[in-house]
Amino acid sequence: MTAKTTASGVAYDIQGNQGDIERRDAAMQTFVRDFAKTAAIHMESCLRCGMCANACHFYVGTGDPKYTPINKLRPFEQAYHRHIGPFAPLYRLFGIGSNVGVEMLQEWESLLFDACSLCGRCTLACPMGIDIAELIKEARHGMYKAGLVPDRLELMDRTAKAWGSPATPADDFADIIREAGEENGVPMNIDLPKADYVVTTAPAELTEHTKALADIAKILNRIGASWTYSTEGFEASNIGYINGDLDLQEKMTRKMIDNAVNIGAHTLILPECGHAYGAARWEAARWYRGKIPLRIIHMTEFLGEIVASGKIKLKQIGETTSFHDPCQLARRGGVTEAPREVLRAMGFEIKELEDHGALGWCCGGGGGVVSNVRADPLRFKAFELKKKQVEDADAQHFVTACGQCRITLTLGAKKFKWDKKVESLLELVADNMID
Repeated sequence: MTAKTTASGVAYDIQGNQGDIERRDAAMQTFVRDFAKTAAIHMESCLRCGMCANACHFYVGTGDPKYTPINKLRPFEQAYHRHIGPFAPLYRLFGIGSNVGVEMLQEWESLLFDACSLCGRCTLACPMGIDIAELIKEARHGMYKAGLVPDRLELMDRTAKAWGSPATPADDFADIIREAGEENGVPMNIDLPKADYVVTTAPAELTEHTKALADIAKILNRIGASWTYSTEGFEASNIGYINGDLDLQEKMTRKMIDNAVNIGAHTLILPECGHAYGAARWEAARWYRGKIPLRIIHMTEFLGEIVASGKIKLKQIGETTSFHDPCQLARRGGVTEAPREVLRAMGFEIKELEDHGALGWCCGGGGGVVSNVRADPLRFKAFELKKKQVEDADAQHFVTACGQCRITLTLGAKKFKWDKKVESLLELVADNMID
């Protein structure tokens, strides 16, 4: 792996030993293969109106027009027009629009990976209904095939293939679970042969937020559920989904779901992780021909259900809070009411951010951006938008339901010496159950 800089000074990383032509061809072939009917319609629909620009936290945070979301699709668009669009023969015959070269791909690596968190706010703003975020995610497939991915994300990809998780080897998983239970005084279930619920994790829980591992166990034990963690299928965050490594995405998805089915579970609980929700809740269907063999729900949905059913009772805190909506959960998944219902059940008065729910600003670290240290300066620009809205809301608490959002926002707070603590919805519930 070698870090390089283009002639115009844009940093990019490169992997493998492919020559420039091989890289270009690998990307182009993947771009063309990914042009399903829906993607083609989207590429033909863009009006160049610019409405997506003001929906992007990276554009708004910097004012730089290169971060306009539709601009991030330029190589993808050129591949479409020259190779698959209705006028592709004319484009090639008359040389309309230059062919995509490896230099352009190198320039665009930073736009696709550093300057996009796949948050989908641009998609919501597009008057033509173009799913820009989804197209960028598809464009990452070609970049992965060309060996043009940020080194840190490629390292996480290789680690996941070797360990089963980018955070920890599968051999260490049971020990981490047991230690979390011992530290917090909570009985833990690990590798039970049969259970109704299988609980999965994300890197945040296995490293910085291990209390969350014990907190969900505490809640499941309280309601008398049959549940387990499983070494065979514990990793839900799915770095393949973020990187454009479809083979790894499928492998991790199937491993997690097939394991839960073998245990006899009727429900797979995803951790407080936004991209886990996108990868498993929505994209798992592509690997199972549209028929996912069990129920898959996010931690927030699970908490909402057990609170609404009265299975647990919560203390009345009686203070104010604002809530950061994780993009994949709220905007891409429609889960906006469940976290608010849980907060109200604890007696919180919710002081909404100016932009919230489906319109909420991204934390700035999704889509692998928080793990890609090269993108730190840009990510901090996006963080300032969120920081201002939290300060304007002036609530006593600031809560979210995504571990990666929590890490991103905490890193931003440290950078700007901001004393606002970012709290976990799951941990609040676990800490405030009434016996």
